Amino acid sequence: MKQLYKNGLLARNGVLENADMLVVDGKIEKIQKDIVCTCGAEIIDVTGKIILPKLFDEHTHGSAGYDFNLATEDEMRTLMEFYKKQQIGSVFPTLLTDEDDVLEKQIKLIVKIAKDYPEIKGIHLEGPFLSAKYKGAMPEHLLQTPNIATLTHLQETACGLVKLMTLSPELDGAVEFIKESVKIGVSINLGHSGATYERTMECVDAGATGFTHLFNAMQPIHHHEIWISGTALLSDCYCETILDGLHVCKEAVRLIIKTKGIDKVVGITDSIMAAGLGDGLYKLGVNDVVVKNGDARLVVGDARAGSTLCAIDGLKNLVKFSGLPVEVAIQMMAENPAKRNNLFDITGSLDEGKLAEFFIFN
Repeated sequence: MKQLYKNGLLARNGVLENADMLVVDGKIEKIQKDIVCTCGAEIIDVTGKIILPKLFDEHTHGSAGYDFNLATEDEMRTLMEFYKKQQIGSVFPTLLTDEDDVLEKQIKLIVKIAKDYPEIKGIHLEGPFLSAKYKGAMPEHLLQTPNIATLTHLQETACGLVKLMTLSPELDGAVEFIKESVKIGVSINLGHSGATYERTMECVDAGATGFTHLFNAMQPIHHHEIWISGTALLSDCYCETILDGLHVCKEAVRLIIKTKGIDKVVGITDSIMAAGLGDGLYKLGVNDVVVKNGDARLVVGDARAGSTLCAIDGLKNLVKFSGLPVEVAIQMMAENPAKRNNLFDITGSLDEGKLAEFFIFN
C-alpha cells in the first residue's frame, strides 16, 4: 500500500517543514518537496495541515474503564483501540505493584495482544521495589526489596518486553539491582522516594536513566538537601512529567522544561481506567479510587492515584502550559520517550525509514 501526502507541514526537529511524504507498506519512504510519484500511490492532499509523529506514553495504567492490572484479554484489546483513537503510536502498559501471580498473568496477556498491536513496544513495571514511605497509591503490603531473580523471571515471562521499571533508590541492594537490570534489557526510572542526592546519584551512576513522575511521591527540594527531586533536575537523566495540571502546576511544567531542557522531558499521562470517562468510583490495581472533578484519589488515604488524562489532551496542555509551539512540544511526547527507551531508530519522529506513525493535528 502506498500513500503520498502532499504539501503538509511536517513537524521535524522542532520546526514545521513544508514537504511531501511518501509512505510505503507502513513505513516512511521519502520526505522532500514536490515528490512526483508514478508508482500508483494514493494522493492525499494535506495542504496547510500540521503532521505530527504519534504520541508515545511510557506510563499509563489504563483508560476507558479498563486497568492493565485487572483487564481480560478482550478488555485490553478494547483499551488499545481507545489508545489508537487518542493518537498514541507507542505505549508501555504500566503495571502497578501487585501479587506476583497477577503480574505474571497480566504480562502474559500483554505479550499476547502485542502481536496484534504494534503500538505496544514495551511494559513498564511501577514497582514492586518501592519505598513504603513514598508509596503514593502503591499497596504497601505488596512492596518488596529489590530482587534481580524476580525481575529476571518477569522479563522471561514477558519474552523480553519489560523495557522500564520504577525503583526507589534508597532500598537495600538498589545499586547492584540497577546494574543487573540493564544487562537484561530493563531501563530504570527512579521514583517513589525520599533518597538523598548522594544515594540518588549512586543509582544514576549505576545506570538509572530517568525519574518517574517528577515531584510526585518524592521528597521535595530543600536548600540544605536537594533530595531526589532536586537531583532529578540536576542530573542528565530524563524526567517524566504528568501533564494533567493537577500533579504539577503549569508553572512547575515550565520550570522543569527550563531546567532540564526540551530534550530531557518526557510527557506522560499516568492515566487510570477513569481516563476518558466521568467522575465516579474506579479501581487502580487493588486500590479503590474516587474521581471528583477529574481528580483521582484513593478512597482510603486520599493520596492522588494516577490521572484521568488522555494523551492527546496532555499534548494540548503541554502547549498551553509551556507556551511552546506544538512542533516543539511534540518532541517531549514522541521523540524523547523513543530515545530514552532505545526505540528512536523505528519511531518518535518523521524520518525516512521509520514507521509511519503520525497524525494530523487539529
